[in-house]
Amino acid sequence: MGVAASKVSGTDVVNRMKAMPCDDDAFGPGRIREDGRKLCPSYLFEVKTPAESKAPWDYYKLLQTTPAEEAFRPLNEGGCNLVKA
Repeated sequence: MGVAASKVSGTDVVNRMKAMPCDDDAFGPGRIREDGRKLCPSYLFEVKTPAESKAPWDYYKLLQTTPAEEAFRPLNEGGCNLVKA
């Protein structure tokens, strides 16, 4: 989109962000939903016992992953004014 075009319209920037997939170090892959919420998988971890830990920083084991679409309140239940019914 470029800097010049993004300065012209904030609405165009937001629409472009919502159209693109995103991936970040903190929350992983996902997308920005129509109401502005970032959807990403949610993870349930358990802290490992010292015997289970095999290396430095090996503290957690993944127990369950909830898909992004199931991890957050459905769009139609949010009541967001940004979403046109």
